[in-house]
Amino acid sequence: MRRKNTLREIALAAGVSPSTVSRAITGSGDVSPEIQERIRKAALKLGIDLNEKIKTRIVAFILSNRGVLHPFHSRILVGAETFCAEQGFDLLLVLSFRYQPDIDERDLHLPQALWRRNLARGAILSGTNSPNLLALLARKGIPFAVLGNNVTGAWEPKNYDVVWSDDIQGAYEVTRHLQSLGHRDIWFVGNQQFPWFARCAQGYRRAMEEANLVPRFGGIRSEDAQEVGYLSTKSIISRGESASAIFAGSDETGRGVYKALIESGQRIPDDVSVAGMGDVEATILRPQLTTVREFPEQLGKHLAEMVINRIVSPQIPARQFTIPTEVVKRESSAFLPVGTEGAK
Repeated sequence: MRRKNTLREIALAAGVSPSTVSRAITGSGDVSPEIQERIRKAALKLGIDLNEKIKTRIVAFILSNRGVLHPFHSRILVGAETFCAEQGFDLLLVLSFRYQPDIDERDLHLPQALWRRNLARGAILSGTNSPNLLALLARKGIPFAVLGNNVTGAWEPKNYDVVWSDDIQGAYEVTRHLQSLGHRDIWFVGNQQFPWFARCAQGYRRAMEEANLVPRFGGIRSEDAQEVGYLSTKSIISRGESASAIFAGSDETGRGVYKALIESGQRIPDDVSVAGMGDVEATILRPQLTTVREFPEQLGKHLAEMVINRIVSPQIPARQFTIPTEVVKRESSAFLPVGTEGAK
């Protein structure tokens, strides 16, 4: 009886039905953000904590549109799980949630864990996401935080809780590192239809233009990052382009660059220096790859922190946080031998 009376009290104060209050609490139905906010304020005035009505302490980790064993996102998962455990939350892994970026948000079918608020209180969005999912979760009042680097299409980050890796600055700094070694014919390799490659290309372009050098881009429209590195590098070589250094937009792309250079008889770094992005696979390559470290575990921890804070205090303003990067110099980059710049 006390629960029913509580629902009726909130409903009366908010000017809605008790069933609407119930749906807002459990997430079992579609309640607009405006109605949810009215219900929250009514409960607050009555001294009722709606969070206490939901006993579960589970956050869903949504791996969108990516393979299950992706090494970078696996490390984000580890960081998120560590923080959740410290806060007394469990992390529910939703593997490889796939959806199309161009369909209307109302036609998206959320994973079962997000249908009801008493299954998962919020979500961490890793993998590759698009604005339609963000808009749907916001409309349903589901707390979430998203990895900003991997959101495709036009969106407004200021409206959401977002964690970024500062890959633009990292790309700028690693390009400057290659320039400091005497390189001028530096190529960027990556498929810029994906936002993480486009962001790296942005930092690379800035470094090249500030040095009064011509940015040079190689890219194949493929979803396979290693294939992009391999085919792009083979194309550069076959056209006889001058290239003393190649900056690959990911370590996996760098692996493809290595393969193409080795097949063509080029030595790394004696003939061509190579740099990557991510520091996920860099140490397994030979020679070890100069790259930009992105701290994925820290990304995961901050994503989890944002979601839990949103669950506890849903009224707080949306926040954005950026994790710095670090250039890690290894054997794949070296000083350009005197007199070799411009050679094909």
